[in-house]
Amino acid sequence: MTDQKVTKDRLRRMVYLYIRQSSMRQVTVNRESTDRQYALKNRALALGWRSDQIVVIDDDLGLSGTSTQQRKGFQNLVAEVGLGHVGLVMGLEVSRLARNNTDWHRLLEICALTDTLILEADGLYDPGYFNERLLLGLKGTMSEAEIHFLRARLQGGLLNKARRGELKLHPPIGYVYDDSSKMIIDPDRQVKEALEHLFSTFQRTGSAHAIVKHFNTCGLKFPSHVQNNGPLASEIIWKPLKYSRVLQVLHNPRYTGTFVFGQTKTRKNPLDGMNLTRRIPQDQWKVAIPEVHEGYISWEQYQKNQKQLANNAAAYSNDRRRSPPRRGLALLQGIVLCGRCGRRMTVSYHNRNGKLLPRYVCERQKNQDAGKKCQFVHGADVDKIIGEILVEMMTPTGLEVSMLVFEEIQKRHKELVRLHRTRLERARHEAETAQRRFLLVNPENRLVADSLEHKWNDALRAVADLEEKYECFLAENKHDLTSEEVERIQKLVEDFPRVWNDPRTSAKERKRMIRLLIEDVTLLKTDVIHVKIRFKGGDTREVCVPIPPVCWKKYKTSEEVIEQIQRMAHTKTDSEIAEELNQQGCRTGTSKSFNRLIVYKLRQSHDIPGPYVHLREQGFLTAEELAIRIDVCPSTVKDWGRASILKTHRYNDKGMVLFEDPGKNVPVKWATQRGLTIWGSKLEFVVESTKEVQYEA
Repeated sequence: MTDQKVTKDRLRRMVYLYIRQSSMRQVTVNRESTDRQYALKNRALALGWRSDQIVVIDDDLGLSGTSTQQRKGFQNLVAEVGLGHVGLVMGLEVSRLARNNTDWHRLLEICALTDTLILEADGLYDPGYFNERLLLGLKGTMSEAEIHFLRARLQGGLLNKARRGELKLHPPIGYVYDDSSKMIIDPDRQVKEALEHLFSTFQRTGSAHAIVKHFNTCGLKFPSHVQNNGPLASEIIWKPLKYSRVLQVLHNPRYTGTFVFGQTKTRKNPLDGMNLTRRIPQDQWKVAIPEVHEGYISWEQYQKNQKQLANNAAAYSNDRRRSPPRRGLALLQGIVLCGRCGRRMTVSYHNRNGKLLPRYVCERQKNQDAGKKCQFVHGADVDKIIGEILVEMMTPTGLEVSMLVFEEIQKRHKELVRLHRTRLERARHEAETAQRRFLLVNPENRLVADSLEHKWNDALRAVADLEEKYECFLAENKHDLTSEEVERIQKLVEDFPRVWNDPRTSAKERKRMIRLLIEDVTLLKTDVIHVKIRFKGGDTREVCVPIPPVCWKKYKTSEEVIEQIQRMAHTKTDSEIAEELNQQGCRTGTSKSFNRLIVYKLRQSHDIPGPYVHLREQGFLTAEELAIRIDVCPSTVKDWGRASILKTHRYNDKGMVLFEDPGKNVPVKWATQRGLTIWGSKLEFVVESTKEVQYEA
């Protein structure tokens, strides 16, 4: 039967020997299985193929057979079979070729189409025959079931041991196993203090980024394992703290003393076959046993930390939920809701007269659907109301708050001093150890002595550097306050309004004060701004804030001033009106003093007539009109006006006047010797050289 399957056509094609081990440990330890797979080459020679026709594919050594995504050798094998270049495919057993029915049956189908044989330890098969393909399919199913049973046994044993809390997992940084295989807090005081400082800093700031910034600013480093497994698994190195490392520590429930197993779930990506691991909710953890060992924080504090981290992370999600306080001036940043759609409102700033002013904007619909903004609210007045409410609420706290604040400052300072001192003590210990090693070496062995002397010098330089940093830190952060300073601080904090309004209090600190009392604030803009405040504990309070006027209305001159201008414009010129307004202390909408041009523009914009119109309404005439009436030249009328013979009234700042109508008769006046010489048909004047005479019409 075997001779009938090995035809001349198949003998002309190549033989592919596929070799695979599931892990690198099997490659190095299970050498017998690897040798058996390589020995299949002799089977091909016995069937009639030449040695140069046999291609050995061992690219997939150390890879699992559950998927073909990473197995480049198997992919190459399938490609060559599909091109019809292969007459025989060899593998020690079906499980070596594939542990997945999809991949295995695809190979069987391609082999049947290209008339390719399959050889394994049990025999030679032709997938073109239904019965033999059926047998190979059953073997593939059994191979897939076998890997399932193996996994089930292994995972069942692990889960059973984990449920008793006896499963020995790799300890996180800050923990070690003692001689009885019980996990305890690392006896290294510097490691312990670094973890405690990280948790206390997060409890104080509420932000992982703030922890990283604090450690880097203070020059503190964080411990880390050299490797998770192997001979150096217990070795610790000190590195600058990274953001990802902070999240890893804060999300780890083992720091509460709880034994946890099954926090993640792994699925295969249908696109590339890669494993996708995701965290699952706490209520779906397989094992969670509290108080198995000593913890750095309590379980309640861990839950608060997770809630805070979720709120912080939500600031970058699609619905822009609660975010940690930042440096901006907007006091409600991250906790303000839209009263129309219920979404979180973002913060933007605009510049007005060189000053940044906050504005709360709901623009989710605009960003997603290219629609209009839901609403926007100017934040300056809203923040002012919130501050006034907090001042009203916090006034009774007084001395109690001041002492807590002062004690917290001292506690932080002592903690930082302790961390720097511990770091310095470790460096001194390492220097002493290097010194002892150098002194114990044989002086004649110069190679070893020189190396140890170099390490000793490096350790001494590190000690000197840390001592200098420690002294600088103590000098820059001295908090030994005198009794007078303590009393002044207490008086300052007793007066909460003064602390709140103190320009040295940053916006970020004000936001933290707000979040201690307020859960969120909802804004709805109608004819006024409705501000609904929800406090911690569920209490609510609603206030209304007037909508700030638009820019042109804000800088508009007051109506009282306009009324005064309208009243004075009957008889006074623009410069006279400006002078009187300035004497009364009036100012324009932009807080400037009045001048002739400003009054003129205000009259034009408000349609206020000047003295000319009012005088004309009272019957005053121009020089030309009066000259025609009394039958004289206009220049004569003007001369009479200048000589006060005719009554005049100035109507602008250029000296132009209107004349009062003298009626039917020109009034009798006295002329002096140097009086006017007046020519006219209806008037005769007699001017004597030494006396005044009366003239009349």
